[in-house]
Amino acid sequence: MKILVPVKRVVDYNVKVRVKSDGTGVDIANVKMSMNPFDEIAVEEAVRLKEAGVATEVVAVSCGVGACQETLRTAMAIGADRGILVETDAELQPLAVAKLLKALCDKEQPQVVICGKQAIDDDANQTGQMLSALMGWPQATFASKVAVSAGKATVTREIDGGLETLEIALPAVVTTDLRLNEPRYATLPNIMKAKKKPLETIKPADLGVDVTPRLTTLKVVEPPKRSAGVMVADVAQLVLKLKNEAKVL
Repeated sequence: MKILVPVKRVVDYNVKVRVKSDGTGVDIANVKMSMNPFDEIAVEEAVRLKEAGVATEVVAVSCGVGACQETLRTAMAIGADRGILVETDAELQPLAVAKLLKALCDKEQPQVVICGKQAIDDDANQTGQMLSALMGWPQATFASKVAVSAGKATVTREIDGGLETLEIALPAVVTTDLRLNEPRYATLPNIMKAKKKPLETIKPADLGVDVTPRLTTLKVVEPPKRSAGVMVADVAQLVLKLKNEAKVL
């Protein structure tokens, strides 16, 4: 069984993101970039399935600029067998990424696609669901536990009311939540081995996919700064402030 794992290069979650002075986006110049944390969880889960003898190959895929090769090498250091980079300088939106992944799924024929539920830069939470719709495959989102056997996947997913368990037929798309696993650290020997693993680079045109953005970002602004808290003497005063000053009542 082959597992395809999309991974995204994003600003490291420890970095404080700053908005550009012209409001056109966020400043990523000289900023530390890393693999999207939810995608790390997806890679870890795929590698665990391979170690358990369920999967035979794990293929990591990234879409974006040439520097995404670093992200793919990280995925291969964790345990992915090979990487595919769909290289483009265009702004990639969820639908374009889903179309690229569909083209790769048609080419690679994986039985499972495991991806992070969302990227921490745009928080779109759309790509996995769009890919499922384009492929006509069943999907299980926000997975906190995954078991695969006999051509089916049993997925426990987190919902507002608690947990829900689904059984889906393969091929399928699974998106990962935080509590699915704890990603391993890539050891130095594995980092060195990852440099020798195959990494294929292709262009969107090679897959016959138009990645032209459908949406235009008009302006990016920082959230307003929070004002200092105020101590109140009693509940009556709190209600008055909520009504007259905060105007939420």
